[in-house]
Amino acid sequence: MQDQNSSAHPTGTTKKHSRSRRILLWCLGIFLVLVIAVGVVIEVLLHRSGPILRQRMIDTLSARFDSRVQLAHFHVYFLDGFQVRGDGLKLWPNEIPSDQPLFAIDEFAFRTDWHGLLHSPMTIGLVRLNGLAIHLPPKQERKNLPKLSGGSGGGVKIFVNRILVDNAKLVLGTNKPGKIPLDFDIHNLELQSVGAGQPMHFHAILTNPKPIGNIDSSGHFGPFDTHDPGDTPVDGIYSFTHADLNSIKGIGGMLSSHGKYAGTLDNIVVDGETDTPDFDVDSGNHPMPLHTKFHAIVDGTNGDTYLQPVDAMLARTHIVAKGDVVRAPQGGHNITLDVVVGPARMEDVLQLAVKTLPPLMMGDLKMKTKFFLPAGPDSVSQKLQLKGAFSVSNVTFANDKVQAKVDELSLRSQGHARQAKEIDKENPESIESQMSGRFELANGKASFSALKFNVPGADISLQGLYNLDGKEYDFHGMARLHAKVSRMTTGWKSVLLKPVDPFFSKDGAGTQVPIKITGTRNAPKFSLDFGHKDSDTSRAPDLTDKSKDYGIVGSVPKKTSPK
Repeated sequence: MQDQNSSAHPTGTTKKHSRSRRILLWCLGIFLVLVIAVGVVIEVLLHRSGPILRQRMIDTLSARFDSRVQLAHFHVYFLDGFQVRGDGLKLWPNEIPSDQPLFAIDEFAFRTDWHGLLHSPMTIGLVRLNGLAIHLPPKQERKNLPKLSGGSGGGVKIFVNRILVDNAKLVLGTNKPGKIPLDFDIHNLELQSVGAGQPMHFHAILTNPKPIGNIDSSGHFGPFDTHDPGDTPVDGIYSFTHADLNSIKGIGGMLSSHGKYAGTLDNIVVDGETDTPDFDVDSGNHPMPLHTKFHAIVDGTNGDTYLQPVDAMLARTHIVAKGDVVRAPQGGHNITLDVVVGPARMEDVLQLAVKTLPPLMMGDLKMKTKFFLPAGPDSVSQKLQLKGAFSVSNVTFANDKVQAKVDELSLRSQGHARQAKEIDKENPESIESQMSGRFELANGKASFSALKFNVPGADISLQGLYNLDGKEYDFHGMARLHAKVSRMTTGWKSVLLKPVDPFFSKDGAGTQVPIKITGTRNAPKFSLDFGHKDSDTSRAPDLTDKSKDYGIVGSVPKKTSPK
C-alpha cells in the first residue's frame, strides 16, 4: 500500500504543474495579443494623428493670420513626449497680394512632455527653426495684417520656453520709388519666454555687412506689432568687434564698439563708445588712434541714425559732430554732419588726410564745417564734401625751406633786410604765423576763399586751389607789408628802389603787391604776380554766399530722445 501511495503523489504534482503552465501560456498569449492590439492602435493613431494635427495646424495658422498656408511636410512622434518635425511652412496674408510669403520657415521642430501638452496655455520647452524669413510689406499695407500681440485671434494659446533660430532674415518692404527694401540678416538667434502679448528675452549673433564685423547683442524685444513695427519696445546691450573698416572704400582700421540701447524700434536711443587704434584715410594712409563716444537715435525700421552728438578724439584733436546718417534711394547711406574741431592740432588732421610725412605744418587748429559723405562706390577721399571756416595759430612749417621763406618774408616785411639775408636756411628761426579762411572740399580738391596768412610784418590774402595729393598748389592774392619796398633790401638796391616806394604804398601799407604760390607740396614756388588777371581768381568760389550749397545737402529733421 505504501508503495502505491508513493507512486500516486508525483502524478498529482505533475498535473498541477501542467495546469500552471497552461495558465501561464494563456496569459502570455493574451498579453501578446494585447501588445499587438496596442501596437495596431498606436500605428493607426500615428498614421491618423499626423494628418489630423497637420490639418489642425494649417487651419489654426490660417485663421490666426487670415492667411493662405502651405506646409510641405509634417511628422508627429510620441515616443518621448509629444514631438513634431516639419519643413516648407509658408504664410501669405489674404488681404495683401504679394509674391513673397509673410513668414517662411525651411525647417522646424519642437517637443513637449505630456504635462506641457495638457497645460493651459500649452507649454513647449524648445523650438528649433532653420531658415526663418519674415517679409513685412510696406508700412501703408501693414494695417491689413492681424495683430500678433495676443487677443482672441483663435487657435491654441502657446507659451514657448526657448526658441533657437539659425539663419534668420527680416525684410522691411518699401513702396517708395527708387528705394530698396531693408534687410536684417541674423545668423543665430535665441528667444526665451515667448508668448502672446508679452516681451521676450533675446540673444542674437550676426555679421554686420558694412563695415564687416561681429555683433553680439542681448536684451528684450516685443511684443511685436505687425501693424506698426516701429512701436515695438526694445532694449539691450551690444558689442561690435573686429569691424574691418577696410570694407568701406577709402578708409581703414579695425573698429570695436560697445554700448546700450532702449526705446521703440523706430526710436532707439543708443549710447556707446568706439575704439579704432589704427584709423586711416586712403588720401593719407597713416594709421592714427581714434576714440569716440556717442549718443544717437536710431530708426530700426529703416536704419536711419541721428547723431546727437559724436564726441571724438583723433590723437590730440577733439572733434564734435552732430547730424544724420540716412538711407539713400540707390542704397547705402548719406552722412550729413555739423562738425566742430578744437582744441586740435593741425598736424593730426594733415597726417590723416595727406600722404607726405612729416605734415606740412604744425599749429593749433579750430574749425567748423559742414560734412557730407554721399552713398556710392567711390572712395571716401573722392566723394567727401566739406564747407566751412578754420583758423590755425602758432603755425610753423615742417619743411625747412618753406619755413626759411616765411622767416625771410617776416624779417624783410619789418624792414630787417640785413637779418633776412643771414637766415640759416637749414636751421631757420621758425617764426610763428597765423592762418584763417573759408574753404570747400570736393573731388579731392580744396578751394579756399578769403584765405589769410599773417606773420609779424606781413598780412597776406589769398584764394585758390589745393590738391589733397599735394601735386598742385595754385594760389593768388595780395601781400600787405609794413616796410616800404626800399627797406626790404640792402645796399644799392635799397637806394634805387626809394623812388618807387610811393607806387607800392597803398591803403596804409608800407608795400602792397600781388603774389602767387604755385608748384607742389615738396617744391612750392613763391613769386610776385603782376601779370595775374583778377578774373582768374574766380575759380575759387565765394563761400561767404550762404545761398549756395556747393553740393552740400541740407540735413533731414532730427529725431530727439523721448522725454
